[in-house]
Amino acid sequence: MIYTKTLYIETEKTGEIVDLTHKIEGVVKESKIKDGIVHIFAPHATAVFALTELESNLSEDISELLDNIIPKEGWKHGGNAYSHLRSMLLPPDKTMPVRKGRVVRGTWQYLFFIESDVSGRLRKIEVTVIGE
Repeated sequence: MIYTKTLYIETEKTGEIVDLTHKIEGVVKESKIKDGIVHIFAPHATAVFALTELESNLSEDISELLDNIIPKEGWKHGGNAYSHLRSMLLPPDKTMPVRKGRVVRGTWQYLFFIESDVSGRLRKIEVTVIGE
């Protein structure tokens, strides 16, 4: 069985982190699929996901890491080059197992979206649950 749902989130600024864990768990519950996988995909060239602990100091560290690895200025593309370069390091999708109708994740693992573009915007997220 395959169940799909499109979610929308609105971000306000570059580097914003949006926790999607409970929304994705809700989609899996709606699907009534007991065992399989859930795939989460953002069809945008500057949208990325991460799966790790979500704590305020760590969120700041994540933003600082991205700024250090790929600074916002100094690129030939200009404008939002850093947004595209960051999206090459972090994926626009994640796949997670589903067991007994629940998303399998570690105690401190959260799925979150990171806004990589120059400003906030409306983002589309495609969720596909596959299983039985």
